Amino acid sequence: MTDAPAFLQDAKDLLTDQGFTSSDIWYHGTSSALIDSIKAQGLRRSGDRELKEAAKKTMATIGNAYIEQTEPVFLTQSKELAFYWAKQTVRDRSVRVEGNEQPVVFMVKLPEILNTQVKPDVGAASLLVVKEGENFMAYLAGIYQANGFGAPKIDLMKADRMEYLSKLGMAYFDADIDVSYLEIMTG
Repeated sequence: MTDAPAFLQDAKDLLTDQGFTSSDIWYHGTSSALIDSIKAQGLRRSGDRELKEAAKKTMATIGNAYIEQTEPVFLTQSKELAFYWAKQTVRDRSVRVEGNEQPVVFMVKLPEILNTQVKPDVGAASLLVVKEGENFMAYLAGIYQANGFGAPKIDLMKADRMEYLSKLGMAYFDADIDVSYLEIMTG
């Protein structure tokens, strides 16, 4: 079992021998501190301005330049995986931003024309070779095993791009997502 609340535990419905199934419903995990902004502006590429500004100030303090990159909106087909990433966002923010934040998950329901623009996140290969990625892979293995499957096997350098989506549940949308396509998940 994972530590995701029961209403977010959906791997039992999504996992198959090939990995996670996909549909036109996606999920995005984030911090409760960002709810008002997301409800007003939708999901924005490179979203968390407060965290980016804190990082920029830190880098300036130690004399290094901070080069901000535009990142896409990261998505997954699983509420359970979105919860994992929401916890990571809360943890990352707690280092630089004070506050009592909780992990939250937004459902993203895109119209067909936009849904075709969701892509497997093959850029995740770089994440998966660092400690943060090892933690994710351990969490993911736990989900697979709790649902009667062996841990996913993937060769990050030779994997077909669709394996990043099916086996790892990693996707992205390279544009802002309008608030009309979003719904916060509550128990």
